[in-house]
Amino acid sequence: MLKVALAQLNPTVGDLPGNARLLADAARRAHAAGARLVVAPELVLTGYPPEDLLLRPAFMQACEAELQALAASLADCEGLHLVVGHPQAIDGRGDLRSKSLAVQRRFNAASVLAGGVVVGTYCKRELPNYQVFDERRYFVSGRDAGMAPLVFEVGGLRVGLLICEDAWFDEPARAACAAGAELLCVLNASPFHLDKAGEREQRMAERARACGRPLLYAHLVGGQDEVVFDGASFALDAVGAICARAPAFEDALLMIDIGADRVPRGVIHPVPEPEAQAWAALVLGVRDYLGKNGFPGALIGLSGGIDSALVLALAVDALGADRVRAVMMPSPYTADISWIDAREMASRLGVRYDEIAIEPMFQAFRAGLAPQFAGLAEDTTEENLQARIRGTLLMALSNKTGAIVLTTGNKSEMATGYCTLYGDMAGGFAVIKDVAKTLVYRLAEWKNRQPARRADGSLGPVIPERIITRPPSAELRPDQTDQDSLPPYEVLDAILALYMEEDQGIETIVAAGYARADVERVTRLIKFNEYKRRQAPVGIRITHRAFGRDWRYPITSRFRA
Repeated sequence: MLKVALAQLNPTVGDLPGNARLLADAARRAHAAGARLVVAPELVLTGYPPEDLLLRPAFMQACEAELQALAASLADCEGLHLVVGHPQAIDGRGDLRSKSLAVQRRFNAASVLAGGVVVGTYCKRELPNYQVFDERRYFVSGRDAGMAPLVFEVGGLRVGLLICEDAWFDEPARAACAAGAELLCVLNASPFHLDKAGEREQRMAERARACGRPLLYAHLVGGQDEVVFDGASFALDAVGAICARAPAFEDALLMIDIGADRVPRGVIHPVPEPEAQAWAALVLGVRDYLGKNGFPGALIGLSGGIDSALVLALAVDALGADRVRAVMMPSPYTADISWIDAREMASRLGVRYDEIAIEPMFQAFRAGLAPQFAGLAEDTTEENLQARIRGTLLMALSNKTGAIVLTTGNKSEMATGYCTLYGDMAGGFAVIKDVAKTLVYRLAEWKNRQPARRADGSLGPVIPERIITRPPSAELRPDQTDQDSLPPYEVLDAILALYMEEDQGIETIVAAGYARADVERVTRLIKFNEYKRRQAPVGIRITHRAFGRDWRYPITSRFRA
């Protein structure tokens, strides 16, 4: 029997010594538990994605030195084979271990460490260049460079390596099998989006069946800027059936036994429901963005509306109530129920809550601008002044305390520009930037169905019900609602998904049953507000297409279809 461990780790990009310690600790724990093969994720030594760090010779040299040191540090783990994902530089002479600065080629690689040394290296053959991926900017394909597959033996079983995208295509797996692989191990850093887990397992099952080999899938976990990795590493038998699965959204060491029948066996953790996945991804994204960047806490402008309520609940789950501060900044148009609900929610969660009335500042701005605005009617200018005063106050508190401002705008608002530059867009991290308004409601309702211990010790929902049920409003003018300026969110979000996420054209969307006026209005707003989105904070990606790394549209464009 061969015992294998899939090391589902959460590295930090650029922290080579820290990531090596994570690897060494996981390897030693697995070895102590009897594992003789440990498989870690793609580019785990550097964290994923390292982006233009890869273009720095000093970084590549440091990666090589850390890899060699990691191998040497595990020399006392008798019989252990550790598979590590890392970038590999090869100079013009084809030397894998060259110290030359004249590096010509870089590879997304996986090395096998055993007996204190690197005993083999495999170079990724399929380089993704779509959605959030940009690997052809950095790497050369191992196939194009003439690199052979890597197959090595552990416990009498011949193991072939693949790296992430390789396993989505036929050729790399066929090449490994032709080289004698009896077990396929896939190193992965596959960014999360809703429904990705099911798609991933289905495609890997197809690969296992096509090859007639069991397949182990070691997946990264954690947040890195916009992207989140969900873990949920797994093992499949030769017919594609799930035999083991690690928990999602947390560090794990998944232990797997492979007997003489070559069937992997281990614990099978369930796949969370979609709302639970989205919640966990957002919580992990907040926790790692603040934690890995050293922010002591978070500030949120709490309005009494559903978006800021959702962000507050996510922040408390991610950081704890003691690291979250809510600030209510009422204007002359703030309804009494907004004050009441904001206070109630802050009380339920046990966060620090402050109120700063903005009316004196608002009137001062109006007085100062009165000579310039003489003879001009009031419009969105005055509304935006209120949002910008709030943004200034939050950023001042951020500067003074070091806490980061979490913005509360959702994907529907970012798409249509229903947000104010340097106002409610002011901040350091956009938590629900990729959460459409209809999903905001679903997540709030889901959260309230989960058993929650409130600050007073009672069990109950953390978001006051009226926040969910009242009509959404920015409260920047009397009796304002969002639908004064936008189509119903059910319509808006459906058009947004078809146009922005699925690349459907206007005529196709109209043919699907949506009113032409709504379709043309929403798509015009999406295009017109690109300049705003370019100035928005980075935020968490949870759909297969978000405004960020995988949306690169020109600001200046006259294409209208």
